[in-house]
Amino acid sequence: MTTALAGLPRDVQEAVAATRARVAALHAELPRNELVVWTAGNVSERVAGADLFVIKPSGVSYDDLTPEVMVVCDLDGIKIEDGTPASLQPSSDTAAHAYVYRHMSEVGGVVHTHSTYATAWAARGEAVPCVLTMMADEFGGPIPVGPFALIGDDSIGRGIVETLRMSNSPAVLMQNHGPFTVGKDARAAVKAAVMCEEVARTVHIARQLGEPIPIPDAQVASLFDRYQNVYGQHQEKQ
Repeated sequence: MTTALAGLPRDVQEAVAATRARVAALHAELPRNELVVWTAGNVSERVAGADLFVIKPSGVSYDDLTPEVMVVCDLDGIKIEDGTPASLQPSSDTAAHAYVYRHMSEVGGVVHTHSTYATAWAARGEAVPCVLTMMADEFGGPIPVGPFALIGDDSIGRGIVETLRMSNSPAVLMQNHGPFTVGKDARAAVKAAVMCEEVARTVHIARQLGEPIPIPDAQVASLFDRYQNVYGQHQEKQ
């Protein structure tokens, strides 16, 4: 049964409106950081206090993304009736986002891109090794590879969840596809996507010069703990 936004409590409607505005604005970070081309890629965020999330519409130019065209879905990935045109359908990756939200309650934001260097690692089915302190800080180890899966059902979502549950990383490289990142909210997931591409690029360049030096596991754990729990102002990660 399709849910209608107008029938939801006022506070939920207000939360949806605020989430749509944030998600629309955060999409601008993807082309700005050269993580996407054309209409590829998507950002979503869970709506506080409701079993809903907001995601980019499918096939719409980044220049045309506004809060009004963001699509609201339930946690099964079904679009809810909210006054937007029926032709405005959610991203083709919506099922994967929905699966993550259903199975990882701590996740409040999900991002998918086809950023060049991270996707190149995914094409090889190879994890990005932890050879940079930045990686230890942000990812707590290597950026892992998830299994090959096709769009259309829960396969991609299952691969994301199963892989991330075995890792400290907020990013996973889905084999032959590209990176998905998660965070406490959409902004954190976007940051993870930006950092994923940066370290994928840097480690790739390092390998052209020789074999990168791995950081010992104990040092990785120490760096990750410090960055996640001490670094920044009032526990905000800068």
